[in-house]
Amino acid sequence: MSSTDQQTASPEGGPPAEPEAPEVLELAGEFPAASRAQWRDLVVGVLRKAGHDELPDPVEEALRRTVATGVTVAPLYTAEDAGDLPVSAGVPGLPPFVRGARAGAAGVTVAGGADVDVPGGWDVRQRHADPDVAVTREAIAADLENGVSSLWLVLGKDAVPVEALGDVLAGVYLDLAPVTVQGGPAAAEAFLSLVEGRTDLAPGGSLGLDPLGLQAATGQAQDLSGLADLARRAQAHRVGSRPALRTVVVDGTVFADAGASAVEELGCAVASGVAYLRALTDGGLGVDEAFGQLEFRFSASADQFTTIAALRAARRLWDRVGEASGAAPEARGQRQHAVTSSVMTTKHDPWVNMLRTTVACFAAGVGGADVVTVQPFDAALGLPDAFARRIARTTQTLLVEEGHLARVLDPAGGSWYVESLTEDLAQAAWAWFTEIERAGGLAAALESGLVGERIGAAWTERAERLAHRTDAITGVSEFPNPTEVLPERRPAAAPPAGGLPRVRAAAAFEELRDRVEAVQPRPQVYLATLGSVARHTARAGFAANLFGAGGLQTPAGDGVEGFAEAGTTVACICGTDKDYAAGAADLAAQLRSAGAGQVWLAGSPSLGVDGVDGYVYAGCDALDVLTTVLGQLGIDEEGQR
Repeated sequence: MSSTDQQTASPEGGPPAEPEAPEVLELAGEFPAASRAQWRDLVVGVLRKAGHDELPDPVEEALRRTVATGVTVAPLYTAEDAGDLPVSAGVPGLPPFVRGARAGAAGVTVAGGADVDVPGGWDVRQRHADPDVAVTREAIAADLENGVSSLWLVLGKDAVPVEALGDVLAGVYLDLAPVTVQGGPAAAEAFLSLVEGRTDLAPGGSLGLDPLGLQAATGQAQDLSGLADLARRAQAHRVGSRPALRTVVVDGTVFADAGASAVEELGCAVASGVAYLRALTDGGLGVDEAFGQLEFRFSASADQFTTIAALRAARRLWDRVGEASGAAPEARGQRQHAVTSSVMTTKHDPWVNMLRTTVACFAAGVGGADVVTVQPFDAALGLPDAFARRIARTTQTLLVEEGHLARVLDPAGGSWYVESLTEDLAQAAWAWFTEIERAGGLAAALESGLVGERIGAAWTERAERLAHRTDAITGVSEFPNPTEVLPERRPAAAPPAGGLPRVRAAAAFEELRDRVEAVQPRPQVYLATLGSVARHTARAGFAANLFGAGGLQTPAGDGVEGFAEAGTTVACICGTDKDYAAGAADLAAQLRSAGAGQVWLAGSPSLGVDGVDGYVYAGCDALDVLTTVLGQLGIDEEGQR
């Protein structure tokens, strides 16, 4: 018998005895506690090795990252950063609703009169806007049979015809599947006429009216006076004491799609909601009734922690509005519909969008959204096909059914990072909301240009990070696929225009790439390497990645040997700092003699190599570099030489 057997066997020679459990189990108890000071010392050492001689005090300020206007995140959070924030967040289902509007497990009626009780998860909502009625009916049937629990129908020109709404919904059991329409008063009237007199509608639908969102998108002032009358008609459809049909969707994605950060989106949404509350109560509805007529729609991005914190902050902000308005606590829980961001969606390498939307959907679920829509991966290309819709709905099914994401309420609650970020976003968004109110409300702030200027400033700051690739876009600004063949899609309806712009993070890079790919043969930048393969590979790979982001091909050769065959007038020298000191200036001169009109060097400008026109390095303005190269190659904005 081994020594181990002797230790675990029972005295009577029977089966081994169970080992005794320690009275107190200390996680990592065998390791000495680490202090923040020790962490700072280690960080200082790493930063100094990376060439950072002048460092702020405390050193973590050097590593802060901007996530929204006036909101940054630190590299480390401890209990001292969060203070008593977890306590102030309350509990799920009770004011201030930071930890969610759900009072218990999914499928249980929640505080605030949340509309949909979906066993095992949130409401999975799919968007439909195809003008082909037959195609839309088929798509709706496939969705409802395979995991989708509610519908979002876009009605109007180049979308689902308003007059065909009855045909589109002919096979839908409206007592089981809630429906939200979008398309203004005409869409609302069409839906109300279709369900007039019914008292069996599944709870969770909406008339989708958002006049202020339309004003933001078109620049045209809107009338709110008819909202109360439509709300009274919608209130005729109830499930017990709860409304089965809401009237207004406060669409924050209009502001997000214009380039707003989470702060602007939240502040504008709260201001819009307050304006609707005034319109509804002025029209004769009670305060609690007015709160029950609103649903909020927010964007969910691949910045998962900002999305989680923004949804939590939004509920806190709306509860504060309810408290100030005299609404009952049970009426103040904000109903949230999270939609994966259009801003983050790319046209090139669209399959990467599947990963982005998965992360965004995860964040929406963790953040406590009541309803989630995952946009198909090909949404930026046009109308989605059946495969794209299947992936979109299956993304949610996987997270709910296999990932069990909906089994825990507010799983991020108590995280020092998430609680701190929630607080920072809420404070910044409330300050922006009050600024809008001082300007006369959202309608006046839109008309005066206040909102546009603020969102424009936020987007300019983000665009700068995108241009320098500190905010990377995989498949576009980083690791592009030069041999991809894009799927073809039928065009989708053009969104309303004339007001706030619509932006996409990848648009500037994709515009340059489209210009280059329109030229045949494909324009090239020659990579002139110095030294052995082991020495030049890193910088040659970096340069190829950067120029590839503009669609440019990058043949490489030893020195000037392959330049003539490349058929280009642009070259980039790639090697080590030591090789540059020994021969980069001479190589630049040789490239000039061979016909190079523009010579770049992969490395820091501090190298100061004679004969080069510019440098490509981590953090350089990649858009400016690519634009300059295209100018040298003679490629105009129409993709012509």
